[in-house]
Amino acid sequence: MPITSLTPSQGTVGTSVNINGTALGTTVSVNFGGAVVSPTAVSNTVVTFVVPSTAPCSGQVSVSTNLSNGTRTNAVPFFVIVRPTTTGLDETCLPAAGGSITVFGTGFAAGGTVNVGALTPVAFAAGGSNTSVTVTAPAHTPAGCFDTQQVTVTTPGGTGTAGTTLIDYYNAPTLTAATLTPATGAAGTETTISGATCLIGITDVTFTDSAATAFTGLAFTPIDATSIVTAVPAAAAAGAGAFTITTCGGTSGPGAFTVT
Repeated sequence: MPITSLTPSQGTVGTSVNINGTALGTTVSVNFGGAVVSPTAVSNTVVTFVVPSTAPCSGQVSVSTNLSNGTRTNAVPFFVIVRPTTTGLDETCLPAAGGSITVFGTGFAAGGTVNVGALTPVAFAAGGSNTSVTVTAPAHTPAGCFDTQQVTVTTPGGTGTAGTTLIDYYNAPTLTAATLTPATGAAGTETTISGATCLIGITDVTFTDSAATAFTGLAFTPIDATSIVTAVPAAAAAGAGAFTITTCGGTSGPGAFTVT
């Protein structure tokens, strides 16, 4: 039995494989499934070849060698591992603290890592779903209000194509230095909140009145990343109240407004 093993015994297209055995010095070609491949190196105990581009996307193939005397050696199995792909995420954005994301695609069952930009890769175990994987994405503080990171998956079959699946990280909005014009008025008064930060991708504007009633989902008109126009709810109770603004990055501190 000239062939005893393959090193490695699994891989993807382009993997360099050593055929280990004896009496292999007269090898002229390698049979890889239905393909015939020229070896890159031949000795009596090791024949090296590269998995061809014609290899199946995944599954087991037989490997043997053809000798110069016209005979074929015994065959041993090689497992082709599919290169993963990513097709989407269940989230479009995350706060700077990170959070749970589910990555959709193919080729995940072998286990590997989810890579978010250049952040520390997150490992996931083999044996799960082949088409989705859920991990906790690492924390990342954007230099500005938000930035975009690409998400890829790496398995023993390789790394999926970069740039096809993206996620945004957001810093939380702040109203610490904001001014409200006006800052007092009757219920229903329209006010401009200006001097805030990171009012990008707003998902909710809330007013909490002096009776601790929270009015969510208020209409607003964005001006820029530091300013919006909104209005005190008509049903707000008189007294000290406050606006808060929520984005994917989190919820701001209060912006005070007194209902007269």
